[in-house]
Amino acid sequence: MKKNLTKKSSTQSVTPKRAWYKRLLSWIWGKRWWVTILVVAVLGGFFIFGGSEDAKTQYALVNISRGDLRQVVTATGEIQPVNTVNVGSQVSGTIDNLYVDFNSTVSKGDVLLTIEPSVLQATVDESRASLDSAISQRDLAKSEYKRSKELFEADIIARSEMEQAENTYKQAEASVKRAQSTYDRAVTNLGYATITSPVNGTVISRKVDVGQTVAASFQTPDLFEIAEDLTKMQIETSVSEADIGVIADGQPVTFTVDAYPTETFEGIVRQIRLSPTVTSNVVVYTVVIDVDNTDLRLKPGMTAFVTIIISEKQNVWKAANSAFLVRTFNDLVDETLVNGATPKTHLALMRDGDVVLVPYEKGLSTATETEIISDEIQVGDKIITGRVGAKTMSSGNQMRMGNPMGGPR
Repeated sequence: MKKNLTKKSSTQSVTPKRAWYKRLLSWIWGKRWWVTILVVAVLGGFFIFGGSEDAKTQYALVNISRGDLRQVVTATGEIQPVNTVNVGSQVSGTIDNLYVDFNSTVSKGDVLLTIEPSVLQATVDESRASLDSAISQRDLAKSEYKRSKELFEADIIARSEMEQAENTYKQAEASVKRAQSTYDRAVTNLGYATITSPVNGTVISRKVDVGQTVAASFQTPDLFEIAEDLTKMQIETSVSEADIGVIADGQPVTFTVDAYPTETFEGIVRQIRLSPTVTSNVVVYTVVIDVDNTDLRLKPGMTAFVTIIISEKQNVWKAANSAFLVRTFNDLVDETLVNGATPKTHLALMRDGDVVLVPYEKGLSTATETEIISDEIQVGDKIITGRVGAKTMSSGNQMRMGNPMGGPR
């Protein structure tokens, strides 16, 4: 009986202990997400704030790669024919007939339109009548002068009468010349009633219709616009004064147009016009680019997005421009390695875990990358630009340390 009581007492003392562990495990399981977040936060804080000094001062690095570089100037411009002729009218009148339309191909001398000629023809008839009258008056005056001269030589009339007849004859001769000139002008104007093409080309614009009145009193009205050769086009683009110094005749050009978004066309710089213009307080120069349009796909007026290739290099060492902003090697490189080297002549590199200095020169530079010219660059090298987590000095300390620009140290 005593033995059974002892055993029962022992069982009762162990049971509460087991229940305590079960309750703890059950509570942890129910709060498992909060516990996980807490553990992650503790570990993160340890690595950020409780890590070693080496982790706080790791180097900021920029990769060195090998590839192609291309320096370019971009701009936009309008595609236009190389030579465009505006055809106008020198006489006024109503358009009688039109013989061409948009996109018509014409040859030099082809009739484009005619102006109703009745008024001009009347002017020709009137001037012709005046000319005939003047000729008649001249012939009469000539006969009078000849007769007066014979009478004067026979001492029948005075010299004054003979000279008067001579003067009348000369005035009649001048009247004939004046009437002839008027008549010739009227005939010429009648010829202007027929408008012909001055060049071989394509009509790209027609600005009049049949029955429209053309008034040429003060200036010559434009009737047609003819492109002389649509197989040869040009782009007139504006380049700012900041970029014009690197543009030169003969440089290759690539461009795209919205009409063919997946295709790239080629051209060449033909001319840099010396007359500048000011656009939004920026001085710009017109650069003319020749374009081959043998297939006639490029149309006048299209907007071209131009890329002028200034310089191009292939398979060179290069790095992002941010890698060259280092002003001093202080706190980056051991002083024993510097030995007079400066960031202008040397690069601080991370190579196989060690810091080394190598001499270099800057080569071709673009908006994002710069060429590195050096025989000591190796695959895997990275440029050191700073220390991660390093404290920066205040502007006052920078001034006292001889860094008035406040640049990175």
